Amino acid sequence: MNLVFTQTSSHCDSVMMGSWTKWVVLTVILACFQIAAGVELTFELLDNAKDCFYEDIKLNTTVTLEFQVVTGGSYDVDVILEDPTREIIYRQVKSQFDSHTFTTVKEGTYAVCFSNEFSTFSHKLVYMDFQVGDEPPLPGVGEHATVMTQMEVSSQEIHQSLKSIVDYQTHHRLREAQGRKRAEDLNVRVFWWSLMETIAILFVSIGQVFILKNFFSEKKPVSYNRL
Repeated sequence: MNLVFTQTSSHCDSVMMGSWTKWVVLTVILACFQIAAGVELTFELLDNAKDCFYEDIKLNTTVTLEFQVVTGGSYDVDVILEDPTREIIYRQVKSQFDSHTFTTVKEGTYAVCFSNEFSTFSHKLVYMDFQVGDEPPLPGVGEHATVMTQMEVSSQEIHQSLKSIVDYQTHHRLREAQGRKRAEDLNVRVFWWSLMETIAILFVSIGQVFILKNFFSEKKPVSYNRL
């Protein structure tokens, strides 16, 4: 597997000066097999930035791209998937999450790019799962022509179940992180709204005190001088 990551933005100088502080990769899990390869990661996409990933893929290989915006802004990004001739295979504009599966018809370097160039101040946290090829069978399962034994069948079923559990856990962590972020944002908004309401109530109360005091205060009589 040969995955390459690049980052471009309108403020390239600042990215070059401190790229390691500008984006952080939270989770990288690489799985390399004889046939199948894949990358699963969560990365930070800066405002006005575009991040691209490149992978060399052989002909007639099944590829699955899955992504989800975890936090940031309106939870949306632009996604473009290109073949080695830069022909667009898949495109999404301001999408929160999606999954796309295709079979390669050309051999070469494929690129998947995530763009946040339409956002001027909010950065995004994006999850991506890029699976290339089919997973090979378990050792010893596909090496004989006879019918699989009960133990081999059970091992295969357990293996598939464990894969499903891992996928469920990953999506559950993403939903939990997204829900926690939204709850934190809501908590901040409620705090500032409550603070403004408290200040408004104090001003109204003080104003009412002065107005009532003015109503019940004794006014000095006005004297008129005769000419």
